[in-house]
Amino acid sequence: MRNYFCFLFLSALLSLNCNEAGQQKIRIAAAANLQFAIKPLSEAFTVETGYACEVIIASSGKLTAQIVQGAPFDIFLSADMKYPQKLYTEGLLQGPPEVYAYGHMILWSMKKELLRSPDSLNLEQINYFAIANPKTAPYGRAAVEVLEYYRLLKKLEPKLVYGENIAQANQFITTQAADLGFTAKSTIKAPHLANRGFWLEVDPKSYAPISQGVALLKSSENPASRQFYDFLFSAKGKEILNTFGYTTSIEK
Repeated sequence: MRNYFCFLFLSALLSLNCNEAGQQKIRIAAAANLQFAIKPLSEAFTVETGYACEVIIASSGKLTAQIVQGAPFDIFLSADMKYPQKLYTEGLLQGPPEVYAYGHMILWSMKKELLRSPDSLNLEQINYFAIANPKTAPYGRAAVEVLEYYRLLKKLEPKLVYGENIAQANQFITTQAADLGFTAKSTIKAPHLANRGFWLEVDPKSYAPISQGVALLKSSENPASRQFYDFLFSAKGKEILNTFGYTTSIEK
């Protein structure tokens, strides 16, 4: 009988510890351009605070739709301010979103001979050109802006292949399913991709600033989400973002 009660006590204790650990984990909805930067960010945050992170990667538009439908995220890292602002207007955030970083566009290819400035692309050599879906991915919208700026959209439109998000556009480029394409500069800052292919930074005057916003969801009751929010604006958070090619906002 004594052993039985000891078993019940240990079971309850283990259950309590698991529940406490579960409460400490925060669910981060992150735009696809952060697919490589978010890992060192979340790992550094865990080391600093002890809170674990669960990251869900998708396009900003898709994540916004999931949040509207009640997805149990704690914090949202978008690739723009449009989607977080939409959530704020609908009363789904704890407060107004803030810009935590500015993204940059590059032209990327596995074929060096194709890598020219956007205004001097040899269209005859291009069969497929990859961009993220402009309807749901801010980097896709920026890609369309670049093509319009150089008056290439109509000429390239039949050759465009759309990734669901910037991560899928990257797959098209690295597997050479597409000859070249536009992607986030953070992609080629990932250690395992730093020497893959060839890239050219796109003139920032050819697209609107990519202001990336962070937002705390009103449905979240996890205090760790506020800590992660603040961590993004800390010296360490900014250092990691800078390493991945982002320009960071003013430190809070």
